Amino acid sequence: MPQEILFAPRRMYETVRRKGRPPERPLRECAMKLRILIADDHDMVRETLAMFLGADGTVQTTAAHDLPEALAKMRSEGPFDLVLLDYSMPGMKGLDGLRTAIAAHGGNPVGLISGTASRLIADQALEMGAAGFLPKTMSAKSLVNAVRFMAAGEIYAPVGFMSGKEDPEETDFEKVLSDRERQVLRGLMHAQSNKEIARDLDLQEVTIKLHVKTLCRKLDAKNRTDAAMIARDAGFV
Repeated sequence: MPQEILFAPRRMYETVRRKGRPPERPLRECAMKLRILIADDHDMVRETLAMFLGADGTVQTTAAHDLPEALAKMRSEGPFDLVLLDYSMPGMKGLDGLRTAIAAHGGNPVGLISGTASRLIADQALEMGAAGFLPKTMSAKSLVNAVRFMAAGEIYAPVGFMSGKEDPEETDFEKVLSDRERQVLRGLMHAQSNKEIARDLDLQEVTIKLHVKTLCRKLDAKNRTDAAMIARDAGFV
């Protein structure tokens, strides 16, 4: 098992697991210009992350809207000091997308960001070789510290989240939906067609059509657009 140490940037303790070798760059050298690829299908999330990371002028960010675009940029513009992937964006298919990205980045750091993934998912991602897991609820300062740490060759995850103290409770809205139905519903909220959702989840289009029908029944929605609006009003992400 890798050694686990505690790193405390001022008020917030973080869990950091060392890889089998020391980082290629000392932490103090992380002030040099870093190239970070941020892949997330939400424009506001990408832009906010880029703003936080680029505030002091030492980080250069590149954006991607989904996994295929991220993989293309890794081939054409990489390697990056760090790649950050949103767990729920199109093309990820759960942790399969993370596994693909890690292989494609040739041993360079790939981290996972999410506003919905559970502690179990985060732990599985780390076991697969992810450079770290970043909840989207992190403060700007903690986020920047985490990115620099991962880019330096360390593995990062917040202690509070990994210990379960920050796990969000499942809402009544979510309890009536299966995991697959939640995935399909997120596709509806992103205005994806059945064909696009089927491609992202590696399912048949007819299967997605059945899930949409079930979602409309469970949510008492008139159609797919109404289902997406109901989900947004309920705070589902």
